[in-house]
Amino acid sequence: MTAVPLKKMSLEEYLEFDKNAEGRFEYFDGEVFEMSGVSIEHADIEANLIALLKKEIGIRDCKVNPANVRIKVPKLPTYRYADISALCEERIIEKFSDVDVLVNPSLIVEILSPSTERYDRGEKFSEYKSIASFREYLLISQEKKFVTLLTKHNERFWFQSEYVGGESFRLESLDCSLNVDEIYDRVIFESEIQEQS
Repeated sequence: MTAVPLKKMSLEEYLEFDKNAEGRFEYFDGEVFEMSGVSIEHADIEANLIALLKKEIGIRDCKVNPANVRIKVPKLPTYRYADISALCEERIIEKFSDVDVLVNPSLIVEILSPSTERYDRGEKFSEYKSIASFREYLLISQEKKFVTLLTKHNERFWFQSEYVGGESFRLESLDCSLNVDEIYDRVIFESEIQEQS
C-alpha cells in the first residue's frame, strides 16, 4: 500500500470528502493521504489472515473487520483505517460526522509495505495506543515471511516478539494461535519472481 498525499483540507472538508469517497483516505495535520491500491502479496496475505482468524475463532462471539472499517482514535480529531481489526466482545460503534467508527478493537493488523512500514511502526502505532481496548498489534511483512507481534503489558510497556516461517504464535486477545506459513499460504514474493527470471 502506498500513501499518496492529496491537497490540504480542513477537518470538516476531509470528513465530507471521505464519507463519499471511493477507497480509503486518512487525514493528518491538514493533509489527506490516499491509501492507494495494494500489491498482490498484500491482498493475498490479507485474505489469508481474515480466513484464518474466522476459522480460529469459530462460533465464538468474535468479529474480524476488513480494511474499510474506520477505527476511532481518541488521540486524533478523526479516525484511522487498519488493514484488519478484530475483537471478542460486543462491537461498539459510534457515529463520527455521520459515519460509523469502531471504538473497541483489541487486535489491529497492518500489512507492511516499504512506503508505509515506518509510519505503521511509529506514528500510527503511537496513535493506536490511545484506544483503551487495544491489546495486540500484528505487523506482517509483505516482502518475506516475517511477523512482529506487539503485546500490551501496561500503559507504558509493550512486549515485542518476532516470528518466521515454520513458527506459530498466540493471539491472547482472540484466544487463538496462528501459523506463519498459513498466513503466507500461496504468496509469491516479488524477490522470488525476480530470481526465476
